[in-house]
This record gives sequence, C-alpha cells and structure tokens, in this order.
Amino acid sequence: MTVTCLIRYQIDPFPRAAFKQYAETWGRIIPRCGGNLIGYFLPHEGRNDLAWGLIGFDTMAAYERYRATLKADAEGRANFEWAQSQRFILREERTWLEDVSATRDLARQVTP
Repeated sequence: MTVTCLIRYQIDPFPRAAFKQYAETWGRIIPRCGGNLIGYFLPHEGRNDLAWGLIGFDTMAAYERYRATLKADAEGRANFEWAQSQRFILREERTWLEDVSATRDLARQVTP
C-alpha cells in the first residue's frame, strides 16, 4: 500500500515568502530522510491563507522510519524551529490518504 500524508497549513498570508523558504528547505530534507516529496503548494487564487504539503511513503512503517530519521536531522530541526520563531504557520493538520494507483500518472499513460 502506498500512503500520502497531506499537510494542510493555515498561514499568515503576508510573510508568504517565509513559507516558500520553509517549503524549499524541506525539499532538501524530506528526500534525504526517506520521504517521497510530492510537493508543497502555496495559494494562487481564492483563499490566501491555505498551503499544502504532500509526502508519499510505501507503508506506514516507512513513515515511522522517516520520522525517526527526521527527528535526528539537524537541518530539519533548525527549519522547524525557525518556522516556530517566525510564526507564519498559524495551524497545521495532517490527513493520511491511500493512493488509488489506477488513477496516478494517467497523463503519462495516454498516447496521442
């Protein structure tokens, strides 16, 4: 089973660049610690205070290994602490999703 962690952030929309920097930093850390970073997403139109992060794992056991590795990662701890000190993340929620594999990467499967 492949699972995806959907992280929903409520952010302060004014220091938007701070959240972007935070996300870009995770772009180096998450893969190094064992997560499959699908991406971070900032609001473009509509609500300006919601952002998302998506990280995939082969199993929940793989996620648990990732968490242990992440807790020991100095750059990961520093990024988290920096975000807390800057206070641009107002709320964070995690939802676990099970991939419907038949619907993944359909654009790559379509031939003209």
